[in-house]
Amino acid sequence: MWGPMRRIKIFLASVFLISLGGGAAWATPTTIVIRVLAKDAKFVGTDMGGVQITLRDAASGEVLAQGQVEGATGSTPVIMKEGHARRQTLSDAKSAKFSATLDLDRPRQITVTATGPNRPKQSATTVSSTQWVIPGKNIDGGDGWVLELPGFVVSALDPVTDIALSATRKIPLHVKVVMMCGCPITPGGQWDADKFEIVAMLAQGGKVLRTMPLTYAGKPSEFGGEIDVAAKGQYELTIYAYDPANGNTGLDRFTVTVR
Repeated sequence: MWGPMRRIKIFLASVFLISLGGGAAWATPTTIVIRVLAKDAKFVGTDMGGVQITLRDAASGEVLAQGQVEGATGSTPVIMKEGHARRQTLSDAKSAKFSATLDLDRPRQITVTATGPNRPKQSATTVSSTQWVIPGKNIDGGDGWVLELPGFVVSALDPVTDIALSATRKIPLHVKVVMMCGCPITPGGQWDADKFEIVAMLAQGGKVLRTMPLTYAGKPSEFGGEIDVAAKGQYELTIYAYDPANGNTGLDRFTVTVR
């Protein structure tokens, strides 16, 4: 018969092997905080309907966590006006974020995908980032794991989709353009309308017929103008915003029937 010490050794060895096989017994809670920063602007949050966040194992594609970024856009002076020192935190307690705590049993290479903003849908874009995550080594210091979301939110206001051809032969246009965080664009403002190109493109059958710059309409983020049309028919209208300083671009498009 086995002695007491022999039985203890066998028991401990069994526990060790079970732990290795099950994996979960060694899992360590690991917190990851995700923030989405609009290009040349502030954090994207609840005001824009949030951003869809998905964390996946980069190798297997397994979904580890998903949810919405929620919260505020953050401080304009801190993010946009003050000089940023190395490792300076730009967020505060109310700044938009998504937080997940994963039970990790081994180092995993994780891909974070952000799609948004959720409102309006036509302006949503997707960005992703991948890095190694070690069990118990949280990614929540400073601003956390930050993804930059490029683009502008461009939305046609009262879009004219069916118009009778008049003697003037012009289609009136009225659009709203904001940064991806919802931040307003005004002449001479923090996001200077005078430095952006807001342009309408008229096309038919995939061929661009003409372009027309839109001008500030007197209210924050609103722009307007008229574009000539030569004949009856169906046309595609694209309104785009472009920042020549950094290439940031966004657009909206719709169809107009001229009768």
